[in-house]
Amino acid sequence: MPGPDVVIPLKSLKAPRDTLARPMRDLRISVMDRCNFRCPYCMPRETYHDKYQFLRTAERLSFDEIVRLARLFAPLGVRKLRLTGGEPLLRANLPDLICDLTSVPGIEDVALTTNGVLLAQHAAELKAAGLKRITVSLDSTDPAVFSKMSGGLGAIEDVLDGIEHARRAGLDPIKINTVVQRGINDHTVLDLVERFRGTGVIVRFIEYMDVGNRNHWQPELVVPSKELAARINERWPLEPLERNYRGEVAERYGFKDGQGEIGFISSVTQPFCGDCSRARLSSDGVFYTCLFATHGTSLRDVMRSGASDEELTELIRNVWLNRADRYSELRAELRRSAGNQPKVEMYYIGG
Repeated sequence: MPGPDVVIPLKSLKAPRDTLARPMRDLRISVMDRCNFRCPYCMPRETYHDKYQFLRTAERLSFDEIVRLARLFAPLGVRKLRLTGGEPLLRANLPDLICDLTSVPGIEDVALTTNGVLLAQHAAELKAAGLKRITVSLDSTDPAVFSKMSGGLGAIEDVLDGIEHARRAGLDPIKINTVVQRGINDHTVLDLVERFRGTGVIVRFIEYMDVGNRNHWQPELVVPSKELAARINERWPLEPLERNYRGEVAERYGFKDGQGEIGFISSVTQPFCGDCSRARLSSDGVFYTCLFATHGTSLRDVMRSGASDEELTELIRNVWLNRADRYSELRAELRRSAGNQPKVEMYYIGG
């Protein structure tokens, strides 16, 4: 069986396109299913309590296995890797993995999403390992609201300190992802914008989505991006910006006074399935083709049973070729017809 150092030439395979002619460009890799927060819309404490059984170490992909798979995804078109969780900074020796992933032929960008609590102590070594960019999940700078939305764990001061350490380390651009829920944190949006305006940090507001099965999603809790943009524009006039690349999920707006930009990710009111080029790999090696997937394909089990690189590549390729996911465009219809069919949980495959 070819080892993990065997490289399939990037031009030797035709990059697959799915049934809607979408390429595979981004791979999000969950390196840890555990988290040190208990956000109600992701890992509510009543479900993920102290005795909850997360994956055992042996069940998670090893770093060598992750790197091997990255080397196989690259010739199929993947150019960007994002490490997610759970909380990825709970995974020991993460900079070692980043260093290996940045050397994979064809990979142009390695980024990471974190809740920021552990970022201050790791920012410099992450940058030294080759990490290019970082995204921090932060739903409010109001201490009381932050506590409610993190499940009472962590402190806003630690997150803000982590963001500052990331800035000093040169992990640019730093982006903040904020999930907005009506009546929960939407009243703190302007304060969040004011805190980071002019600092080079880009705040992106995400419409509250029905990811997984336990977040009690209701349409009336969604604050449409257009509504948020109007609120912010009243305070600080905005102007639309061009997308950085095709398939970028955020609509970009710049402050007319030149004090930076913000973004809006509108999966509920303005679905962007048509340009979705993202694949996901869970921490135990299950390959998913949609954030709202109800099933996936285990690459770990095939790999550990002795599959060759060529066999794994063909499996990945065929999964993508048969992909037809467009959940956000069909949300209402699929929610009516799904019944009790469970969707994969966000903590398990990242956002």
